[in-house]
Amino acid sequence: MANANDERGMFIVLEGIDGAGTTTQTARLVERLRADGVHARGTREPSDGPVGSLVRQVLTGRVVTPGGRAPAWAAMALLFAADRLDHVESEIEPFLAGGGVIVSDRYDASSLAYQSVSSGRGGERAVEWIREINKHAIRPTLTIVLDLPPDIAAARRHARGEAAQLYEQNEVQRQLAAFYRALPEHMPDDRVHVLDARGSVDEVHARIYEAYRAVADGR
Repeated sequence: MANANDERGMFIVLEGIDGAGTTTQTARLVERLRADGVHARGTREPSDGPVGSLVRQVLTGRVVTPGGRAPAWAAMALLFAADRLDHVESEIEPFLAGGGVIVSDRYDASSLAYQSVSSGRGGERAVEWIREINKHAIRPTLTIVLDLPPDIAAARRHARGEAAQLYEQNEVQRQLAAFYRALPEHMPDDRVHVLDARGSVDEVHARIYEAYRAVADGR
């Protein structure tokens, strides 16, 4: 298992549609790893860096184009890619170099999913271009997809009582769920584990932890 004495740490990413539980489960996994004595840290995308802060304002409708709408899908993809490279350089790489395990709530799979679906082109052309502009981003050790039925995720988002963000329309989320289930096909060179995200927080955490341990133990 990775620890502070390892030459290089592990980079774990949690992905899924809005309401799948990526934020909750990122915090839970980091808490568990620290209890195990692992040097662990949680992070997220969009990041808390300067570009990530701008992206968050776009997602919540605080920044719009002169026409009053959100930037087009390609502009959003470029913003996410710029934030990602800054995130890697300023936070992810230094932590991994110190032998830690860093767990990110979303990474480049989110760009592949959200921007390709929102492009309206629905296909490999958009996916290939998004992959190209992210080619300098380091690869995760493991990407875990929290696969949750869109209706359950929608109920969770409704229960939050918050205003819907840019991509939180139900039809978009259904398309995203289908994309995420097929993520191993879109990222054939990465280690991707699609995991059932139904059940309690503890049940889902146990599945995530087992997926992590399988990689950490070399299984």
